[in-house]
Amino acid sequence: MSGESVSKSVPRGPEDTPRATDDLVVLSGVNKHFGALHVLQDIDLTISRGEVVVVIGPSGSGKSTLCRTINRLESVDSGTITIDGKPLPAEGRELARLRSDVGMVFQSFNLFAHKTVLENVMLGQIKVRKTEKKAAEEKARALLDRVGVGTQADKYPAQLSGGQQQRVAIARALAMGPKVMLFDEPTSALDPEMINEVLEVMQQLAQEGMTMVVVTHEMGFARSAANRVVFMADGRIVEQATPEEFFSNPRSDRAKDFLSKILHH
Repeated sequence: MSGESVSKSVPRGPEDTPRATDDLVVLSGVNKHFGALHVLQDIDLTISRGEVVVVIGPSGSGKSTLCRTINRLESVDSGTITIDGKPLPAEGRELARLRSDVGMVFQSFNLFAHKTVLENVMLGQIKVRKTEKKAAEEKARALLDRVGVGTQADKYPAQLSGGQQQRVAIARALAMGPKVMLFDEPTSALDPEMINEVLEVMQQLAQEGMTMVVVTHEMGFARSAANRVVFMADGRIVEQATPEEFFSNPRSDRAKDFLSKILHH
């Protein structure tokens, strides 16, 4: 990664552009319960424009829930979340508009089985963005080429491999022109040989300056693509650091324990 992406998260002085233009996603004092389980505990997290934040931690630490609160797939009990200076709307048309600004790629590919790959990538553009059909198709074809599945445009999702389907899902999210992309364990349902083809597309997006929040178990991706690693355990952010610092010198016992389990086998 180039050095410039790091400077983006440095607070600017008042004489410079206002802070709001740099802080794209801000979570402040966010709490979330599932019944008696306190899955997010006082989460404070700011993600700057163009930053790639990788969220890692043991299973059940709240990583996916954190990711899902950012586009309000999960509501929060207290605290605030703003995207590009605006608080998350509760529901209705405003929420639909927000969701199109926040692209999301899940573990499962969530493609419409009865629509072709091309139609899957056109649909949101036409329905939500009100893009004219011809323009939507041009953009969809360009994005499918970009993620390496352009030749599959007229097939149905079931005719594609898992890795291809996930790349279509990424193209579909990108078609909306999102301000930030959320990835919730995007490779965990894939066969090992397909993981890299998806990570390569994500790596490319990171290099192009897309703001990304990635929940993943892929430590190689965290090391090479992240500007910042956020380590979660028991619903809290335990520590955050650059990949170099985190992997070579974790500060908390929880992180040391986690890394010793995953890096030495």
